[in-house]
Amino acid sequence: QVQLVESGGGLVQPGGSLSLSCVASGFTFRHYAMSWYRQAPGKERELVAAITSATGGPNYADSVKGRFTISRDNAKNTVYLQMNSLKPEDTAVYYCKAQYLYSAYWGQGTQVTVSS
Repeated sequence: QVQLVESGGGLVQPGGSLSLSCVASGFTFRHYAMSWYRQAPGKERELVAAITSATGGPNYADSVKGRFTISRDNAKNTVYLQMNSLKPEDTAVYYCKAQYLYSAYWGQGTQVTVSS
């Protein structure tokens, strides 16, 4: 059974940091490109960051470049999103996604709220 389980969300003040994790099971993790998306209330889901299964470098949305870092540990079947210098506009539900060719899996999401 395929599972993607996100954790690490919460409430943080502007300027603060959070680290999200997504643990995968039920498929060959190292073959899959992994990404983080987010969806704010009333908005469409958007790509935040992605990292390939090979040696390609990560990609980031312009809005998070220089503040967020995506990484993966294939030995632990886990992808991470380190979020620094958080802003209120980063508030959203964050989802991880695994994709390989025509197969795509989503996690259930974790809430990130940036507020004073």
